[in-house]
Amino acid sequence: MNLFIMYMAGNTISIFPIMMVCMMAWRPIQALMSMSATFKLLESSSQQWLQGLVYLIGNLLGLALAVYKCQSMGLLPTHASDWLAFIEPPQRVEYTGGGLIL
Repeated sequence: MNLFIMYMAGNTISIFPIMMVCMMAWRPIQALMSMSATFKLLESSSQQWLQGLVYLIGNLLGLALAVYKCQSMGLLPTHASDWLAFIEPPQRVEYTGGGLIL
């Protein structure tokens, strides 16, 4: 569901995609902070560690998806020119190609 919502939000920087990315990042963080309360009912379960591991991996994947979406929207500082004013941003090189006419 989250993958579909992130796909439909697009890569533009506007209020809707930014709100979606913030919620996509906040929900796994909130779930990881309350992990002990979540698994309090499963203390007697024999598979508690396996269920906790799957829960942890799922939330970390959701957080990774939010970070990837931030990177694809251009919100993460990935180049030195993003935080240093005297360095020029990298130049984009564009390649185009077409069909072969015989």
